[in-house]
Amino acid sequence: MYKKDKYLGYCFIAPWLLGFLVLTLYPFVVSFVYSFTDYDMFKMQFAGLQNYIDIFTKDKIFMGSLGKTLLYTAVSVPLKLLVALLVAMMLNKLKRGRAVYYTIFYLPSILGSSVALAVLWKYVFKKDGLLNLLLGAVGISGANWLGDPNLVLYVMMLLPLWQMGAPMVLFLAALKNVPVDLTEAARIDGARPFQVFKSITLPMISPIIFFNAIMQTIEIIQIFTPAYLITKGGPVKQTYLYSLYLYDTAFRDLRIGYASALSWILFAVIITFTLVFFALSKKWVYYGDEK
Repeated sequence: MYKKDKYLGYCFIAPWLLGFLVLTLYPFVVSFVYSFTDYDMFKMQFAGLQNYIDIFTKDKIFMGSLGKTLLYTAVSVPLKLLVALLVAMMLNKLKRGRAVYYTIFYLPSILGSSVALAVLWKYVFKKDGLLNLLLGAVGISGANWLGDPNLVLYVMMLLPLWQMGAPMVLFLAALKNVPVDLTEAARIDGARPFQVFKSITLPMISPIIFFNAIMQTIEIIQIFTPAYLITKGGPVKQTYLYSLYLYDTAFRDLRIGYASALSWILFAVIITFTLVFFALSKKWVYYGDEK
């Protein structure tokens, strides 16, 4: 009976296991092998570390695209988490209609695909788009938001704010678990709202801030759709993010080996950021069961 149940369990997890092996583990291993080859879809030749050497010594696009991606991530992640936290704090104060507002703020995260949002963003911010039409109606001459090299990257940094539903829900759950007796005791002692937030609320929700920061960094550092659909990397390569460069290298130039090396460098960057987050978390993340 035990063996029968065991095999039945394997049957239930077989679709996931097959998908993991074929769609995740196999490409993961193969890309690592390809990164040491000169592979262009027609011939493969072992190249050793040459791809990595060329990336760091000869590739002028590599550092530029990586730098823009890191800047995009460094601005977008804190901004997205800040907005998500502010909205969560606002919703946490509501007494009536909570479910309606929860749904309204979370809907973009489940209904709006990144492709649809990118198309909408392009329609709103193009030179003759909705934003400039509204500005023109009140006598203000709108900028060329997606054509100005000094503006386009910062305009695109606002895009992730539309899908802040997931971190918002986590912040909301964390805020509801902040002990009421602690906040009330602080107010009785004369603490102001900001002091209560800084000394009690913020430490109590710090594990969720930590989790959201890691997950959003991993997600945004790999962002591809906005750069591809909105600007194609322009103007003057200001939005030529790392993922777009990787895509062009693999599927436009057919340099599969070189693109695999680029992907593994991105993987190393993500791992490095994650390890740094965990190392720094010991100084500011508070867990209730700690001494």
